[in-house]
Amino acid sequence: MQAKYLDTEINGLFFESQKVSANSVFFAIVGSKSDGHDFISQAIEKGAIALVVENERQVPESFSGMVYVVPSSREALDFLAARFYGFPSDKLFCIGVTGTNGKTSITYILEHILNHNRKLTGVMGTVNHRVGHQIWDSQMTTPDPVTLQSRLNDFVEAQAFAVSMEVSSHALQQKRVNSVQFNTVIFTNLTLDHLDYHQTMQNYFSAKQKLFTDLMWSSKKRPLFAVVNVDDKYGRMLKTAEPVIVWTYGQVGHFGEADFQFAIKKMDFNETIFDLVTPLETKEIKILIPGVHTVYNVVACIVTALTCGLTLNQAIEALLTFEGIPGRLQKVITTRSAKTVFVDYAHTPDALENSLRSLRKIQKASDSKGKLICIFGCGGDRDKSKRPEMAKIACDYSDYVVVTSDNPRTEVPAQIIKDIEVGIPLDFKSIKSEVDREQAIRFAIEMASDKDVILIAGKGHENYQIIGNDKIHFSDLEVAEKYLTS
Repeated sequence: MQAKYLDTEINGLFFESQKVSANSVFFAIVGSKSDGHDFISQAIEKGAIALVVENERQVPESFSGMVYVVPSSREALDFLAARFYGFPSDKLFCIGVTGTNGKTSITYILEHILNHNRKLTGVMGTVNHRVGHQIWDSQMTTPDPVTLQSRLNDFVEAQAFAVSMEVSSHALQQKRVNSVQFNTVIFTNLTLDHLDYHQTMQNYFSAKQKLFTDLMWSSKKRPLFAVVNVDDKYGRMLKTAEPVIVWTYGQVGHFGEADFQFAIKKMDFNETIFDLVTPLETKEIKILIPGVHTVYNVVACIVTALTCGLTLNQAIEALLTFEGIPGRLQKVITTRSAKTVFVDYAHTPDALENSLRSLRKIQKASDSKGKLICIFGCGGDRDKSKRPEMAKIACDYSDYVVVTSDNPRTEVPAQIIKDIEVGIPLDFKSIKSEVDREQAIRFAIEMASDKDVILIAGKGHENYQIIGNDKIHFSDLEVAEKYLTS
């Protein structure tokens, strides 16, 4: 660095020029929609004293700071962010969860199990980032490298034992987690989603695969574990780095002999009881939430808890006090209505099918004569291929379907609904389309009897709706409570 900056302390690392502050480093990253090199001058004006670039063509000749030319600004940002914060993942037991569905649920369940056993655990994921009583907002499933390493450092300062973090395919593809030293990684499943970004399922799978090969090869931790759902075909295809110990899980009677297998004995709207068959013993386990897919997530967490040094009994005991996950098959509780309503984040074909099948299974087991009513939509500016498929699934597993808006973003809401309606079977007549999501929920609740079950799918924990470029307050839970009590 030139003499005038040799003794200058770096105050921050930035890849968004509008956020640059004095005495900081700006990383020019080539993205899918914009090129950070186009904003170098703006970054300099805001106080950048060093630049990390992939070429120098747009660096002003008048710039007196240091310019580092690298093959990949993304990789440089990832590594230097970890270095800037003192490589915090070295000081934590790092658990990475990837897969289309189940990531958030697993991070919540793991947090509960470990905290219950006095192993303070930080969480990074879709809902928020948190440790102890500290909570930070989350903007995406897996944050950018600077936010990620900063948050890991927050967890270290809070004296956390572990971090349980969601690892998205986008983050793996964009090298946001390359400098995280993982101990245990979890694969939940892989189903249709994000093809607007990955184009093909093979590309989507290849991105997920990196967590189990590239990142585990580079991890300095030992021992290394992979916890894999082998009831999913991509789980059976998954390769892992040579040092990794693989523990598999699945349902009894499904694909082959998993190391940990479960068999459901009882399931209703309030609890699930199942047997877990391990290599050493069989245990009966009770959880206070419904859903076959929930049991998959719980079993993954039990296995992962063992990799953290807990005993099977310690993990099982902790589950007795776990009350559920916000927006994940969450029952709407009110004393003023006997109607049964669930809010769920299911926004992929597989997730919607899992939730509907679980609710239908409970209805049949209880000899219910009520209808299963499904309200759902699909997000705008996202993978369009899943829209008709989700319609077919909703019709296959529901008695009545209400198609509505999700987060339409910049697409026309009515057109998204038309795309969804393409998948409705010609002989399915119990359906209504309503662009206004609140009115769709109101309609379903008002038409339902006390014997019916309503699933409001797609947004789960979200407390907003994105219409155009505006983000407005909207909560499925709040709207459901409003009309259940009116």
